[in-house]
Amino acid sequence: MVTIDSTLENIMQLDFASREMLLEILQKRQIEARRDVMAKNAKQSLKEYHSGKITPLTADEIVKKLNTF
Repeated sequence: MVTIDSTLENIMQLDFASREMLLEILQKRQIEARRDVMAKNAKQSLKEYHSGKITPLTADEIVKKLNTF
């Protein structure tokens, strides 16, 4: 079984430049994964909006709703 600890031990065996490259790759992949989630949420929201499940709110209505949390 692969664990974070064993993975980190393996990574630390890499030279400094390779670790820097790995860090950059991971950061870029995380950004892309976030974009994918945001795009999926946006598509779902548009689908719900077009089907009438949600309606637009004014800025004042949004602020009132946020203040209830």
